[in-house]
This record gives sequence, structure tokens and C-alpha cells, in this order.
Amino acid sequence: MKEMITYLNFDGNCRQAMQFYERCLGGELAMMPFSEMQFDYPSEAKDRIVHAKLTKGSATLMASDTMPGMPFQQGNSAHICLICDSLEETERFFAALSDKGKVTMPLQDTFWGARFGMIADQFGVNWMLNFDKPHHQ
Repeated sequence: MKEMITYLNFDGNCRQAMQFYERCLGGELAMMPFSEMQFDYPSEAKDRIVHAKLTKGSATLMASDTMPGMPFQQGNSAHICLICDSLEETERFFAALSDKGKVTMPLQDTFWGARFGMIADQFGVNWMLNFDKPHHQ
């Protein structure tokens, strides 16, 4: 495993929250709104954030907004994101963490070039697993 990162979800106020964390903690903030994505999304989501990343040294905090109308409960909006070293490791961790848990997004190839999936484990902890596939030139 390369990294373990905290990932937060917000219901439309990701931009404000991440700008607040940047002011509080310093670091470099990068954000991408849904309007910059090359896929269909509801028009009311265009100003929401599809991906935000605040980095300072070796520390990383990532976040995004939910799609409008998605269930959101404050306090249950954090995920632990595992950045995996290999496809095999990703699949092994996904299978282990989903035992007696609930797969909320099956492992799949993504538009950002990764293998990605989400799980709520048997204790109610939310996990994201991400393996960035090597780019062939």
C-alpha cells in the first residue's frame, strides 16, 4: 500500500470547506468542478466539486461533493482511501474489507485511469480503494 488518505464528502459545500481547511492548515489546494468533467451530470451539479485535494508535505486530504439528491448524513461523510500498489493488492483488500460489509461501488475502471471501488465495512467504516493504472505511452 502506498498511502492511506482521509476522504470527505460534502453536500454542495466542498469548495467552501476545502478553502477553509487550506486557510487553516496551509498547503496547496486543487479542485475540479463537475463542469470540467467529460461525462454527463445533472445541470444542478455543475458548480459542485467532483474532486478536491489539499496537500502539505506528505499529508493529503481529499474531498468531493455528492450528486444532488444523493443521501447525505453529516458525520457519516468520511472515507479512508487506500492508494494501492497493484491491481492484485486492490482486489485482495477489497475482498477482505467487504467481508460481512456492503459494497457501495464495485471495483471498476474509472475516467481518471484507475481501478476504484467503495465499501462500507461490517463496522460501518467507509473505505475507498484506488489503484492508478500505469499509463502506456
